Amino acid sequence: MAEVLYPAHPLSAWAAALDELSRAGLGLTVTPEPPAAAVDVRLEAPGPGGDALGRALGTALPLTPNTWTHTSDGQLIWLSPDEWLVTAEDGRPDELESELRWIVSAYDGAAVDVSAQRTTLRLRGPLARDLLTFGCALDLRPSAFPAGSAAQTTVGRTGVLLLALGDEDLRVFVRPSFAGYFVEWVLDAAQEYRAAG
Repeated sequence: MAEVLYPAHPLSAWAAALDELSRAGLGLTVTPEPPAAAVDVRLEAPGPGGDALGRALGTALPLTPNTWTHTSDGQLIWLSPDEWLVTAEDGRPDELESELRWIVSAYDGAAVDVSAQRTTLRLRGPLARDLLTFGCALDLRPSAFPAGSAAQTTVGRTGVLLLALGDEDLRVFVRPSFAGYFVEWVLDAAQEYRAAG
C-alpha cells in the first residue's frame, strides 16, 4: 500500500525555537500560522468590477495604497492600483480562485491562486514592532503604521508583505523559500532583548 504524504509547514523545523522565544517572557510571541488560501486579483478599480468583488467578499475594496480590510474569514490587501491579495483562512484555494475568477472575468479581471507563494507568521506583544525595526526601513510606530496598514517591504533582507492587525499585533507574509532565513533573523534579533534582560 502506498504511503500517504502530508505536506510539512515550511517552518516546522523552527517550531521549538519559536515556542521557546514566545515563553521567554520578553513581551514577544512569534507564531507560524496554518496555511491559508490566497488569490491574487487583477482588476480595474474603482468601478463595477470592484463593487462586485467587494460585495462577494462582504467588504469594500481598499483603494487607499498600503491598506487592507477584513473579509468574512481573511483579508483583502491592496498591492497596487489594480491588484489585491485575497486571503481566506477556511477556504480551499481552488474554490476561492474559481469563485473570484468567475466574478472578475466579467469585468476583464483575473484571479490566480498564489496560496503556495507565501507562508505567514504572527508577531505579537509590545516588542513586535520594535524587533522588526532592526531590519526594516519603515517607520513601524503605531502612529505611522496603524492597524489596517499594509506594506510590501524588506525585513532583514527578506521581501515580506507586512500587515498591522493592531498596535501589538503584526502578520508577516514571506516566501516559503525565505521563511527559514527570516525566522533565523527574528531569533537572532531577539537576542538583543535577552541580553538587555
